[in-house]
Amino acid sequence: MLSLQQRLALQQKLSPQQIQYQKLLQLNTLSLEQRIKTELELNPILEETLDEKYELEQEKDEDNAEDSSPDDTEEHYDSKEDEFELEDFMNESESEHEFDRLNRSSDEEKIQPITPQRKTLRENLIEQLQMLDLSEEEMILGENIIGGLDKDGYFKADLEKIVHELVLFEHIEVTLEHAEKILKQIQLLEPVGIGCRNLQECLLVQIRNSSYDPYYSYLAEKILAEHFEDFANRRFDIIQKEMNLSKESLRTSIDLIQKLNPKPGEGNIDSEEMNQITPDFMIEKVEDNYIVSLNDRSVPSVTISKTYLEMIDTNKRKRKISEREKETYKFLREKFESAKWFIASLQQRRHTLMKIMRAILEKQYEFFESGPRFLKPMIYKDIADEISMDISTISRVVNGKFVQSPQGIHELKYFFSEGLSTDSGDEISNKHIKELIKEICDNEPKDNPYSDDKIAIILQEKGIHVARRTVAKYREALKISVARLRKEL
Repeated sequence: MLSLQQRLALQQKLSPQQIQYQKLLQLNTLSLEQRIKTELELNPILEETLDEKYELEQEKDEDNAEDSSPDDTEEHYDSKEDEFELEDFMNESESEHEFDRLNRSSDEEKIQPITPQRKTLRENLIEQLQMLDLSEEEMILGENIIGGLDKDGYFKADLEKIVHELVLFEHIEVTLEHAEKILKQIQLLEPVGIGCRNLQECLLVQIRNSSYDPYYSYLAEKILAEHFEDFANRRFDIIQKEMNLSKESLRTSIDLIQKLNPKPGEGNIDSEEMNQITPDFMIEKVEDNYIVSLNDRSVPSVTISKTYLEMIDTNKRKRKISEREKETYKFLREKFESAKWFIASLQQRRHTLMKIMRAILEKQYEFFESGPRFLKPMIYKDIADEISMDISTISRVVNGKFVQSPQGIHELKYFFSEGLSTDSGDEISNKHIKELIKEICDNEPKDNPYSDDKIAIILQEKGIHVARRTVAKYREALKISVARLRKEL
């Protein structure tokens, strides 16, 4: 049986402005720069501020933001209280137009250094290939082989398939033996060892074309050719016995091998740009105080276009307007509202980011003073409670953002970790434990590295109780090899 019922319920929904604010919070500096450029293209009401003659004090910006900006995603925008009238914008002078201008100091230059263009690894290899006495067919074959290199410089493509496709589609008369010859020539280009199929071949090519001492180069080549598996697993005692070498000769030969480059393509500029971290925050120590700032010099400063505001105001004052003018007015009014909220969201983002970064600095002050070993256990809730923000807001700000300080560049997530109680009753961060494990491995006997069990025992002697499997997990996270692979002569 159908029936009608009334029910009273409260629902919390995010407004479009709140959603925009949350999305801006998640962006790092580079993404924010692109987002603003996109908004400038989409919204004619917005325009970029091209001059830097307006200096706004950061404290004033923060005080204003403290009064008007929501601290977290739970707060709501009040459209009536925050409504901006056109006259407010029309009557402001350039110097008073602070609302729609990002906080920027006059001594911050807009000009960014231009990165010099560098050749890719493939371009460099092809140039070297062109200097060899090769036919047109051989050159095409060489270029196809170079195209099959991976990021480490190894040739992982199928050489037979390359030859087959060239014969079938390019009608080039080449054989597999011919391709092998060209591949060996490529392996001798700079960096030597490029284009090898595996590590053993790569090291052999390098040692055979090195300028090291002939005797030790011969021993190193023999180790790589005949005892590569023992070398890879650091079974040096077996190599020494089978080759009948003195300890000194073995050590010198192994040292030569370790000077070779196992990844000749690594570190070379390829088709993609090198990954660079652009810190979102800068922390500097001035005398005894730490100064926090946003690294946003490259972020465009935006303002409301007075030209379009005048158009809106003109249409608003007219007693009679055509349908076309009505549509124009409606369009401009919508874009004005959008621009207004976008600028407000940018200011709120700045305020929120600075507030969270300052709270992290305060909580982890000893880290910034003395280094990683003094990092305290801390979770998102600690910061959220400290500054009365929602945990989800902390998460959005922390994710994917970096800070540069006297201790180096760190992702904000680095400062958050679970704690572990010691025998003394203190709590230490698991990152502190990782630092201790690294320190133990750095100072262990090189000819007899510590096992995970031994490291766990050493930590227990320091009052830190962790299981062997936990040590193994932290060691792997630090990219430290197992004991047998850390063994040295």
